[in-house]
Amino acid sequence: MGEFELIRRYFARPSRRAALGTGDDCALLAPAPGMQLAVSSDMLVEGRHFLSTVDPARLGHKALAVNLSDLAACGAAPLAFTLALALPRADAAFLEPFSRGLLALADAHGCELVGGDTTQGPLNICITVFGEVPAGQALLRSGARAGDDIWVSGTLGDARLALEVFRGQLSVPADVFDAARARMEAPTPRVALGVALRGIATSAIDISDGLLGDLGHVLRASGVGAGIETPLAEALMAAPYQGARRLEFILAGGDDYELAFTAPPGRREAVAQAAALAGTAATRIGSVHAGSGIRLMDGDGTVLDARYASFDHFA
Repeated sequence: MGEFELIRRYFARPSRRAALGTGDDCALLAPAPGMQLAVSSDMLVEGRHFLSTVDPARLGHKALAVNLSDLAACGAAPLAFTLALALPRADAAFLEPFSRGLLALADAHGCELVGGDTTQGPLNICITVFGEVPAGQALLRSGARAGDDIWVSGTLGDARLALEVFRGQLSVPADVFDAARARMEAPTPRVALGVALRGIATSAIDISDGLLGDLGHVLRASGVGAGIETPLAEALMAAPYQGARRLEFILAGGDDYELAFTAPPGRREAVAQAAALAGTAATRIGSVHAGSGIRLMDGDGTVLDARYASFDHFA
């Protein structure tokens, strides 16, 4: 199977929303009047971002999900994406389920594949996603203000739990591992929540490298600090794991692809309504304060002397 047959068989699709899709040197996108384009790229490298044993259908899902998560963090609705794919060989046993998982998620979000590139090499997946958001309404990292609540969508720590089991560092019951593995290999991008939070949240970010590290980007961009109430945070883990590393996994585990966002206390009901509309839980875990850094506090407000490091590719 040659390169162009590979594209035709697994990835060629008619354009619906794009002015021009695959088949030319460039795709043409036309956002609706009054909308701005939101653009993001993510790369997944075998051995770094995913294991060689992953189900190709789940890998296709995740490759797009991590990009849709970036759109969610900006409150942008998906529009289209491109796929750059390096493959060791043109293997139908990999490509059929990979493309099925990829395109099923794309269809679920109305996000069409409009171009890209294929080449031979170590397995590497790079997606650039395009979304649209009303001008001036994008959720940014720089809008958090002292006094704001800090919220997290969904659950945290499950993906890290699965990774530690894969590494042989933990042993958990099979049902716990299966649930955590599903969260690691097939995350749910919170696009509907991001869109629903326009005009409510003051800042937002998606959690890819760990809550503390990613929230730290928001705090630095906004020039503020934060306090996290650890009893509230500990309720975020879905898998029934109560081990000694539970809090570490929740605060610094990474690969969660949930949203961390801030909003004024007076908008708590609006946050609850947005979460309900999106069908996603949202948990308030702390507050923004003047100053810098993140303080971890127990139930009575005592500051904990605990240090957790989020993921860094080059650390």
